[in-house]
Amino acid sequence: MPGTELFGAEERKEIEDVLSTGILFRYNHDAQRNNIWKAKDFEAEAKKITGAKYALAVSNGSAAILAALAASGIGTGDEVICPPFTYIATIEAVLMLGALPVFAEIDETLCLSAEGIKKVITPKTKAICLVHMCGGNANMDEIMAVVKQHNLKLVEDAGQAFAASYKGTATGLFIYKLADSYCDHGHDHIGNNRGMENHPVIGFNYRISELHAAVGAAQTRKVPAIREANLKNKAFLQKELSKVEGINFSKLGDDNGDSGTFLNILMPDTETAKRTIDEFNKAGVGGFNYWFTNMYHFINQWEHIKGLKTASKLAIQTLGASQDYHNLDIPKTQAIVGRLISFGIRCTWTEEELKTLAAKISECATKALKPVNA
Repeated sequence: MPGTELFGAEERKEIEDVLSTGILFRYNHDAQRNNIWKAKDFEAEAKKITGAKYALAVSNGSAAILAALAASGIGTGDEVICPPFTYIATIEAVLMLGALPVFAEIDETLCLSAEGIKKVITPKTKAICLVHMCGGNANMDEIMAVVKQHNLKLVEDAGQAFAASYKGTATGLFIYKLADSYCDHGHDHIGNNRGMENHPVIGFNYRISELHAAVGAAQTRKVPAIREANLKNKAFLQKELSKVEGINFSKLGDDNGDSGTFLNILMPDTETAKRTIDEFNKAGVGGFNYWFTNMYHFINQWEHIKGLKTASKLAIQTLGASQDYHNLDIPKTQAIVGRLISFGIRCTWTEEELKTLAAKISECATKALKPVNA
């Protein structure tokens, strides 16, 4: 993932701060921790990047989307419109809350489209779970018009698009007050005696540890520099690859809000994309994802979701799914994801490495495109 190539002294220093206190728990223990609060630091850094008024760090991105949905009031029997192209946790979170995933079409932003959303709205629809995929941003003006027209909740999953924005507003700026309590067994976090805190809601444990928050804080401080380098490297690759007839790229809701974390190539059709992947593998090109066959990002491979294979009974197995997951009508999504090849952008690439990668991608794509351009 972007930025992990920069783990170093800064992260070690933050971890050593935590170990010096012996307090790994993010709450309380005020006297022992020597005023070291890494989760609070992490949240503060996230607010600086996004401009958010509030931030809550939790144990992982899966917990984050579940908590956001729960705090939005999503629960048993509620229909939640979701993309069929996303990390599987988005769908798992909806199911775990007793809600019913309803899949809608995406467009070339790789995110849900307003048109796709409108086609699957029913009287049971309560929310849209919008995922900003592969570093980009959705067409938010169009989607917000649908949200307002139908009085829906919008919960954004920006796990793949941190530091992306749409017309100056950071992706993922929807957080709800109850999330803080929900993620810590319902604690209200008032006062300094944890054992005497009140519990306004039933919750569970999605707390982040001080060790994980320490790394998060150090990494988040590097995000502006990472994004600047990534955008420069992405622009170079995109310029070079644009010279190849038949290569196109995913769109952005707002070009100025790109996080720069992925270069998303769109080939003319699925068969050409598959030939391109074969050429990449022959040439030893790495660092890409072909999502169409990916086991946990695209619905074609989600047999456990489509078949509702669960460890324990979920609400959807009693209420029934709102769609036939084995026979979804999503031709636009199938076509887009079939054409899509994504390269993760690295901020540490040298000029020589960029030129070599661009040349290899161009050569492989040109070979794959021969039947199309003939």
